[in-house]
Amino acid sequence: VEQELFERLIGVSGIGPRVALAVLSGIEPVELIRAIERGDIARLTAIPGVGKKTSERIVLELKDRLPRPQVAAVASGGDSPSGAPELRDDLLSALVNLGYHRPLAEKAVASAITMIPEGSFERTLKQALRELAK
Repeated sequence: VEQELFERLIGVSGIGPRVALAVLSGIEPVELIRAIERGDIARLTAIPGVGKKTSERIVLELKDRLPRPQVAAVASGGDSPSGAPELRDDLLSALVNLGYHRPLAEKAVASAITMIPEGSFERTLKQALRELAK
């Protein structure tokens, strides 16, 4: 999935391999597909090295060119280890507000939700903090 997304990203005008790698390093592939499908410019702009115009171009050029099986899996939530989107977003926000870098916080949240799939915010946050302390 990542390689296919990389190839699609470098096909967007104005995006070279360096920016494509920055995008894939700054966001999980499943979340990238979701952001493109929803037209979430703000989420893409939060990636270091990606500005508003680049984000708009990514959404505009890739919205209809995403690989269909991945889009279907993401839309149904089947491919995502991230649990409830609200919980994931709240956990991510809490960790970023505590001063952790977003990509590191995203990995910790994904790991914590995998370990405690039906956990409360507090339990999952504690697990994410344990992951970051490793």
